Amino acid sequence: MSLLFIAPGRDLSSWEDAIHRVDSNIEIDIWPAIEDKDRVQFAVCWNHPQHLLDSFPNLKAVSSLGAGADHLISDKSLPESIDICRVVSPSLVQQMKEYILAAILNIQRNFVHYIRQNDQRKWQPHNHPSPKELQVGIMGLGELGKPTAKQLAELGYQVSGWSRSAKEIENINTFAGEDELVQFLESTHILICLLPLTDETKGILNLNIFKQMDDHGWIINAARGEHLVDEDLIYALDSNILQGAWLDVFSEEPLPDKHAFWNRDNVIVTPHIASITKPDEIANQIVENYKRALSGMELNYTIDREKGY
Repeated sequence: MSLLFIAPGRDLSSWEDAIHRVDSNIEIDIWPAIEDKDRVQFAVCWNHPQHLLDSFPNLKAVSSLGAGADHLISDKSLPESIDICRVVSPSLVQQMKEYILAAILNIQRNFVHYIRQNDQRKWQPHNHPSPKELQVGIMGLGELGKPTAKQLAELGYQVSGWSRSAKEIENINTFAGEDELVQFLESTHILICLLPLTDETKGILNLNIFKQMDDHGWIINAARGEHLVDEDLIYALDSNILQGAWLDVFSEEPLPDKHAFWNRDNVIVTPHIASITKPDEIANQIVENYKRALSGMELNYTIDREKGY
């Protein structure tokens, strides 16, 4: 029996080494070099080609290579009988906290403007707000959103959070559901998206949302590119509805050379690096779930297909 890795465009040799450090007896295939499709019973995937997984007749379960599993849930060819799980890593949380804090500090202290001024040899100081004067709103209060919100609150920022279902978090002003979305947005100056990608959240970062935010705010998207309506963001920036955007994820990756985001000084692009899965940190989880799948046991960190997370 074999464990299959599918991640187009990635060098997966470090993953193979990490798995074998946990259990050297596990047979590993790395797509597209598959010795025998009939032997594949567990697959670990990231942005796999659609309609590929149903070609393995003995597949029992699939795991995402990261915290999100929307790329697996959206594959309609994946049989309902196939269990879906994800990986959970303290490092993913810490990396995301660092990324969001770095983005906020750059926005708050006007480093974005100063870097642009360097290119022009321009010396111009800018006033900046203190953390207590800055209202930060986080969409998504799950594995990544909750600890990020708590860190920002501890640093003195005014933090609110919005989620699908009601949550109570100390020092965080929380909102839930469609009925409370407008109230959440109206005082938000920096809007951070850390939502899972579901049918309900796809395209949620749109012009209507931007118009309801505090005047001339910023958005930070480190969740999924499909959360954002690109054309609405460009319009909001050009119309001065928003001051800027800090983006780590995109509907098409790598971001095409001719995409409009590249041409705007008020759009910061990072290449999907906010939170990167480290092989040695989660190899044990993958091996554990692989063995559970072979034994017919319940998997760890399973995904609810209906909820999308």
